[in-house]
Amino acid sequence: MTQDLKRLNAPKSWPVTRKSHVWVTSPNPGPHSLDGCMPLSVVLRDMLKVVDTAAEAKKVLSSKKVLVDGKVITEEKFPVGLMDVVSIPANGKHYRMLLDDRGKFILVEITEDRAKWKLCRIENKTYVSGGRLQLNLHDGRNMLVESDIYKTGDVLKIELPTQKVIEAFKLVQGNVAMIVSGANAGQINVVDEQIEERSTAPNLVRFKNGKLTVKDNVFVIGNKTPEVVLPEVRAV
Repeated sequence: MTQDLKRLNAPKSWPVTRKSHVWVTSPNPGPHSLDGCMPLSVVLRDMLKVVDTAAEAKKVLSSKKVLVDGKVITEEKFPVGLMDVVSIPANGKHYRMLLDDRGKFILVEITEDRAKWKLCRIENKTYVSGGRLQLNLHDGRNMLVESDIYKTGDVLKIELPTQKVIEAFKLVQGNVAMIVSGANAGQINVVDEQIEERSTAPNLVRFKNGKLTVKDNVFVIGNKTPEVVLPEVRAV
């Protein structure tokens, strides 16, 4: 993931033109897969259009004018993934990285108050030295907790940059979730039930509309109603 990509081979989730140039910057290795993130310089140029070239993006970043999840980022290849908050203090703008209804990344403008938190999915749980429980989150964060009250697949609303847990959204019937990968990426549905497989097959989630997908594709975004500001749905 450290080499540049040919634009024609860029992930389908990237909203970049394919034929305007040959190459596009590739993100640094991190917690996200290649199709699950975009390099910050490409976000600034191709999505926000606050710069025209990669060189301009590098200059802006070196000036410490861009924050991701409340922290200054100067690395042009820094991977920006789902639910990350991009802030540009100079113009007072804040954005949350989401997926549109076609499975492409989209930055949704949010208020300053909403930029103070993000949603993180619990990928797995481990015990560390001292017998303390650690939650490992989808964006690479690790969080120590005192009691085992969360399950894999639950989503935490955390304060930025402190990581204080504000609220939890469980993967249970009636809650709203976004499909974040697969053929239906970007679609939002209400959870009906989890189907736990006893074999090595992945666990499944069924939605109220009858659709079925693997649990790893599901990201809860709210209790009954969406917690995040959603992108406008495109007309088909």
